[in-house]
Amino acid sequence: MHEPLINYIRNYSTTTLTENEIALIKEVYVPKKLRKKQYFLQEGQVCKHVGFIVSGATRQYTVDIKGVEHISRLCIENWWTGDRESFTMLTPSIYNIDAWEETDMLIITKADFNRLESIPAISEWTRRLDDNHAFALQKRVNASLGLSAEQRYADLERTYPEFLQRFPQHMIASYLGITKETLSRVRQKSLKK
Repeated sequence: MHEPLINYIRNYSTTTLTENEIALIKEVYVPKKLRKKQYFLQEGQVCKHVGFIVSGATRQYTVDIKGVEHISRLCIENWWTGDRESFTMLTPSIYNIDAWEETDMLIITKADFNRLESIPAISEWTRRLDDNHAFALQKRVNASLGLSAEQRYADLERTYPEFLQRFPQHMIASYLGITKETLSRVRQKSLKK
């Protein structure tokens, strides 16, 4: 089960992992299985683990005072799931994270993650991951502030086409910050092109 994670680390690092480092990675990343709709994290809890998704899909969302869900992240294979702020600062999370599909993941605690920081490949991979996360977040904020619904949908279709196959339309609409009706209209226009 650890092979996808090992390959992931190798893809993001130019430094070779030793057999001892691989053994340590396998020791500290623990398999976890989530049933569809099972919570990985609930609002108010401290995020004690982050998870690398081996198979399946999760969503990260908040619920407003009217009971409306607002999806901030959709995650699939080879993605990380967890509340980064809560995990790092050990503060209660404002998010819920649950499995949209049956999900197999490898989870790690903050203490165990800190044990890995001395591994050069992990250190390099972490820096690249942090950069990629910052770039994606900046792009998403810019899209939310300045792009039309049509442009946001086209960007999602171009960047993450698998999301459109894996998640229902109401989740896609929430992720894009638009109504289901607007998404339906945008999809119809897109199909006519």
